[in-house]
Amino acid sequence: MASNITMPEALPPLPSYELTPAPHLISGLDDFYLSLIAPIFAYWAVSAIFHVIDVYDLFPQYRLHTPAEIASRNRATRYEVFRDVILQQVIQTVVGAILGWMDPPQMMGKEDYDVAVWATRIRLAQRALPAVLGLLGLNAAGIAKNMSATHPLLAGVLSGGHYPFLTTGLAGPDGIDVPAFATWELAVAKTMYYLIVPGLQFFLAVTFVDTWQYFLHRAMHMNKWMYTKWHSRHHRLYVPYAYGALYNHPVEGFILDTAGAGLAYLLTGMTARQGIVFFCASTIKTVDDHCGYALPWDPLQHISGNNATYHDIHHQSWGIKTNFSQPFFTFWDSLLGTMWKGDTSLKYERSRKNAEVAMAAETK
Repeated sequence: MASNITMPEALPPLPSYELTPAPHLISGLDDFYLSLIAPIFAYWAVSAIFHVIDVYDLFPQYRLHTPAEIASRNRATRYEVFRDVILQQVIQTVVGAILGWMDPPQMMGKEDYDVAVWATRIRLAQRALPAVLGLLGLNAAGIAKNMSATHPLLAGVLSGGHYPFLTTGLAGPDGIDVPAFATWELAVAKTMYYLIVPGLQFFLAVTFVDTWQYFLHRAMHMNKWMYTKWHSRHHRLYVPYAYGALYNHPVEGFILDTAGAGLAYLLTGMTARQGIVFFCASTIKTVDDHCGYALPWDPLQHISGNNATYHDIHHQSWGIKTNFSQPFFTFWDSLLGTMWKGDTSLKYERSRKNAEVAMAAETK
């Protein structure tokens, strides 16, 4: 008589798979070209929205600076800013193309296999549970036996992932039924594969970029040669505006932004499509941080304390040695004591009045 009970060591088999090329995210547009175009499109699309708000003065109550300040305090023309941003985006596109050529072709068909691999890890992890419960003075086998009739799945977990009643309905070459995964194991495995692992990759990439930019950005302020040669160009904008977010010296733009984001992408093992999302998110956040508005309905202004108001302080002569963190969070400023502390309202009011006086003098 063949037994229906599988040995505890037996694991459900991994499914076979066949790889096929993944369809493009946008029909008719190769993902390679999308990865190059998307961050640039995101930059100028978001910048255009803020530019319209700025030019038509749609929300003056949420401005960080007046139009007079933009005209009198900035030391770079709109054309110079536009020109240098385009140059940086050319460099960014070249680096993006190199990264794209390094990526393997996007394939599909292995998803169920990868989920099953995670389910196998979950099954193996359950085998440690009886020993862990034993350390707490609990008899896992006894508890599982008592629960087997009413809660068989929970009993299977407590017994170390032993589910003799879960089979595929097919017998293997040895005559023993082929074991199967529990529904909850597959659900957790899918959550790991589709949500938790990509989320962790994104979190690590964000952390890497924030760390990379904080220490390099701070170094460019502490080192006089680096500041004069490279970083001072970005600070010609005492009054930042959206499309000036990437107004940098080409060397700084490559090291600080392009290389930092590229390394984060490579080190976290993102897929090409994850990279598109990450690069676009970084771009949009950077533009938003330079927009010059504290819009209450802008979600990016509330994700963290690192927003347009926070970064604008860094662009002021009195705050230039503080608030180095960018683009996502402020933990390095907080940890290392470089976060601006104190009220800024009087300083901003003084800047507005000085700008008005300067504009009045020019019109005479």
